[in-house]
Amino acid sequence: MSDSKQGLLGLGSRGSAVADVRARLAALPQDELPELRGLVGPEVAADVFDEQLERAVRAFQQHRGLIVDGVVGVETFSAIDGARWALGDRILLYTPGHLLGGEDVVALQERLNTLGFGAGRVDGRFGPQTERAVRAFQRSYGLPGDGSVGPETLRAFEDLRRSVSGGSATTLREREQVRRSGHNLSGRTVVLDPGHGGDNTGATANGLVESSLVMDLARRIEGRLTAIGVSVVYTRTETTCPTEDERAAIANAAGADLVISLHCDSHDAADASGVATFFFGRDRRTSWSAVGEHFADLLLRELVARTGLPNCRSHGRSWTLLQQTRMPAVRVETGYLTHPSDAQRLAEPSFRDTIAEAVLIALQRLYLGDDDTATTGVLRLGDLRAFLAQHG
Repeated sequence: MSDSKQGLLGLGSRGSAVADVRARLAALPQDELPELRGLVGPEVAADVFDEQLERAVRAFQQHRGLIVDGVVGVETFSAIDGARWALGDRILLYTPGHLLGGEDVVALQERLNTLGFGAGRVDGRFGPQTERAVRAFQRSYGLPGDGSVGPETLRAFEDLRRSVSGGSATTLREREQVRRSGHNLSGRTVVLDPGHGGDNTGATANGLVESSLVMDLARRIEGRLTAIGVSVVYTRTETTCPTEDERAAIANAAGADLVISLHCDSHDAADASGVATFFFGRDRRTSWSAVGEHFADLLLRELVARTGLPNCRSHGRSWTLLQQTRMPAVRVETGYLTHPSDAQRLAEPSFRDTIAEAVLIALQRLYLGDDDTATTGVLRLGDLRAFLAQHG
C-alpha cells in the first residue's frame, strides 16, 4: 500500500508519511501511554505501518477521545501534531485564517475558564473568543492587553495557579442557560446532522445504507420538531458531505440551541448490537459539556426503553463536531447495520418513527429540568403538550 489511501494511513501503509507519524508519536511523553515506547530504533522499519504502530495509534486515539480505529486520518494526524505542544513552548496569538491549535491551547483555555475569563468551549483552537479572554485576563493582571500569550502572561498564570482552583465557569453558564430558558421548545433552533452523505455512504450492510437511512430518520425528527415550533437546520443535503469542521461551522452560524448527529454503527463482530450516545468530554473539570452529557443520557435511556436495543452506554469524546460547536452537541448511534436484528428493525419505517419520537421526548425532558418526574419511555407527544399547556 502506498503512503496514503483516500488520505488515510493504516496497517500495511508504507512511505515517508508513515515514518513521520511514527516519529511524532515516539516524541510524545510516554508515561501515560506505554504503547508509544519502542516505536523507533535500529531494528524498526520506520516507514512501515506495522501492528506495533497500529497499537500505538489506537492507544493515542483512546487517550485523546478520538474514534479508535487505528487509522491515521486528518483528525488523528491533527491531534498527533497538536499533542507535541505544551503551554509555554511557543507564543500563542490569534491569526485569522490560520488558527493555532494544540494541547497548549487546550491548557490555556482550561486555565482561562477556571479563572473566570470565558474562553468558551475548550476546542484547542486559538480563536477570537480565546483572544478576548486573554486580553481580559491581561488587563485584570495589569499587563498590556495585546491578546498574545508570551513569557509575561505565562508568569502571571503561574503566579495564580498556586492559589486558584475550581470548576468550569463555562459549564455552570451552560447549565444555567438551559435552566433559565424555560420549558417550551417553540422558538428554539436544533441542528440535525445526518452522518456522511454524497459519495460517502458510511456503513452498508444487510441491504441498508447508513447515509440514506439517517437522512430519512432526520426527516422524521424534523417533522415532529417543526410541528411544535422548533426551527431545524441541516448540515448537509442528499448529495453533499461537508467535513466535520464545516458541519460545526453551520451549527455555530445558525446560533443553534443543540446539535444532534445521527449515525448507524457497524462492526466485524456479527453479534455487535445496540445504541450508544456521545457528548463532548475530555475530562470532568473544564473540557466537558455538562448539558451535552445530560442530553446524551436522556436520549440513550429513552431509546433503550422504547426500542429494547442493548444499552452501549454514553461516552465522552473530543470528536471535531462535538468539540467545535459552541452549543451542546450529541451523536447517537441508532443500531448496528451489520447485526441482522438491528438492521431488520431499522429497515422498518415504524421503528424509525419510534427513534424519532425518542429524540423529541428526550429533547423536551432536557428543558423540563427539575419539573421532569415522568418515567423514562412512557411519555408521548400528547402528554408533553398537555404538560406544557398546564405549566405554560
